[in-house]
Amino acid sequence: MATVSAVAILLYRKEVDFVVKHFEVESAKRKIEIFYKEPEPFTKYTERETLAYALGATLYMPALRESIADELVTKKYRELTSVVIDLEDAIGDSRLEEAEQMLIQHISNINQAVEEQKVLVEELPLIFIRVRSPQQMNRVTQQLGRLQRVLTGYVFPKFSYKAGKDYLEILKNNNSEDMVLYGMPVLETSDIVYKETRIETLSKIKELLEAYQAYILNIRIGATDFCGLYGIRRKVNTSIYDVLVIRDCLTDIMNLFNRSGSGFVLSGPVWEFFSNNQSSNPYLDGLMNEVMLDQLNGFVGKTVIHPTHIKPVHSLYVVSHEDYLDATSVLGYNDGQVGVMKSEYANKMNEMKPHLSWAKRILLQAKVFGVYNKGQTFTHLMAEEKQFNEGAKKW
Repeated sequence: MATVSAVAILLYRKEVDFVVKHFEVESAKRKIEIFYKEPEPFTKYTERETLAYALGATLYMPALRESIADELVTKKYRELTSVVIDLEDAIGDSRLEEAEQMLIQHISNINQAVEEQKVLVEELPLIFIRVRSPQQMNRVTQQLGRLQRVLTGYVFPKFSYKAGKDYLEILKNNNSEDMVLYGMPVLETSDIVYKETRIETLSKIKELLEAYQAYILNIRIGATDFCGLYGIRRKVNTSIYDVLVIRDCLTDIMNLFNRSGSGFVLSGPVWEFFSNNQSSNPYLDGLMNEVMLDQLNGFVGKTVIHPTHIKPVHSLYVVSHEDYLDATSVLGYNDGQVGVMKSEYANKMNEMKPHLSWAKRILLQAKVFGVYNKGQTFTHLMAEEKQFNEGAKKW
């Protein structure tokens, strides 16, 4: 097939209205106050280029967590739009078989809720499973079968050129005319972070991913594994970009995979600190600082490990009014008649050719996260987070 499950996507769009949207829980009044352009809805059937930008804060849950199905079906975490059920690092080796069986039960329970019309598939967050190996993925996909319809895809940890092809072939074989599944490889092995093998390894992985690009939704970065290889752990008041050896590696990854026209979207490394206290705390400040650095360097989205991280990340991905006007101006005047012009805010120069790729990215981001009204920022969206944080204390 030329693209991933194109027939399923076309059939789906004829029959179902889109219902998942960032900030959908906000009141109509707040939306009018905050948004110049509201986020557009999406589901797993949205075109890949847009869906890759929609993941936002992707919450990891260990498969041994007993309440997963109930939490996803009842939408306990109101801002959650993407989740990974983890069979890898979050599971002790001695409990792996138990975790696999619990995973199958979680997905079965979610599917049953769909069949009983307690929830629509398109109301669920984008659900991914992180498997340990191609062999485990084979077992899981065979056991799940048609139950995979509630999934958006799989996460491939410690992705390598050799194992990667096995993962991707299994993924491809589980796609069909009525089944859409994507892959998200995680770059986190020693041959990527060690300088003497890095470029060769990344180049081979890029070549492989390009061959299966229609199935790749997002590339993720395992910064915790990278740090572990050097006995390093960042503090709550520092960012991953302060760790020089990791910053050096991230630079090369972005250089190879994030070039204009590459078609790949890369997600920011996990933020591993959290607090159940209300929103003003160093844990949240550190997260938001790192997300802003992620954005500056071209990452889109963030791996998170606590529900209190979700809305802060999403709030930072809403496009500013100024950036949106700049992006629409660049694209609107990209007809060969104008090479450069003053920005709408009269504070910078917009060049049509150099800023074109940036403008396209901004408009994709604006499509799924929306655009702030003039004078509005993430602080306005975060203003009512205390109530949510109280609910998240039970995490």
